[in-house]
Amino acid sequence: MSLSRRMLLGLGIAVAGTLLGRSGEAKPNAITATESTIDGSPDGSPDTTSGERSVLVRYKFQTVNGSKIFYRVAGDASNPAILLLHGFPSSSRMFDRLMTLLADRFYLIAPDYLGFGHSDAPSSETFKYTFDNIAESISVFTELVGLKKFALFMQDYGAPVGMRIATAHPDRVTSLIIQNGNLYDQGLGPAWEARRAFWNDRKAHEAALKENFLSLAATRSRHIGHDPDIEKYDPDLWTDEFAFLSRGGQSEIQCELFYDYQNNVRLYPSWQAWLREHQPRTLVVWGRYDASFTESGATLIKKDVPGAAVHLLDGSHFVMDTCLEKVCDLVRKFLS
Repeated sequence: MSLSRRMLLGLGIAVAGTLLGRSGEAKPNAITATESTIDGSPDGSPDTTSGERSVLVRYKFQTVNGSKIFYRVAGDASNPAILLLHGFPSSSRMFDRLMTLLADRFYLIAPDYLGFGHSDAPSSETFKYTFDNIAESISVFTELVGLKKFALFMQDYGAPVGMRIATAHPDRVTSLIIQNGNLYDQGLGPAWEARRAFWNDRKAHEAALKENFLSLAATRSRHIGHDPDIEKYDPDLWTDEFAFLSRGGQSEIQCELFYDYQNNVRLYPSWQAWLREHQPRTLVVWGRYDASFTESGATLIKKDVPGAAVHLLDGSHFVMDTCLEKVCDLVRKFLS
């Protein structure tokens, strides 16, 4: 954990009207990202967020079927709720700064999946690492913490987890926010050819997958992607995540879960059909430099949900690395 993040945890407070970077340096509350908007929605001008804002983010655990799920919570429970579902290899830590910026108007809960972050990592003998089981544990978690209706914010792995929850409980989901969370076969980039080979012959390709998929270089690449301006990325982003990936048992857990990812691809058509049928209010914020998920993963959503607001930002797979204020602005307008 980086020094600035340890300081934030110790203090239990967050940003004011200026956004604090990981180094602690104050950055002006201005939008620096450029975007392509393909929906004719509002022009994305910044929401007024001036004035002091001190938000206490709390860090808690909830036991689900004998295992502890760690989660972050911020805001007043009487406000509209947002359930934030993280991707790989991150955890709820990716939402920490966004939560501090939105907690004045929303109630935000961000859990770590079992096997990720600070949640328990039960052995595969006691918990089978599949997306079905991860989604079920998060669904039970929402009930135990009292979330009855919520917007779903889904990033990467959060999309297949969230879509399972949405299709099982459509009455509980008020809207979708999709951030580089793919639901279309056309959105899978060239890197997925090697990953499909792993699905087709696990024994022959597992060693190579572990070497590449879980390495420090691969973790760095997931953050930077094809972004030509790599100097805006803090190395803490991938070194912190790699420290989590290097814990005992992680390679086995992540390989099990990634082998199951093929079942997400098989479910893409049924999720697309659900989108067409239910027409949920949908916001898409997508980093155009993502090396895993192409822009087609963002733009094709409008085929199934014509009213979706789709924004392509100058960021990568974890677009809040570089466009946090812009994402905050878009989410605030969309949900307000």
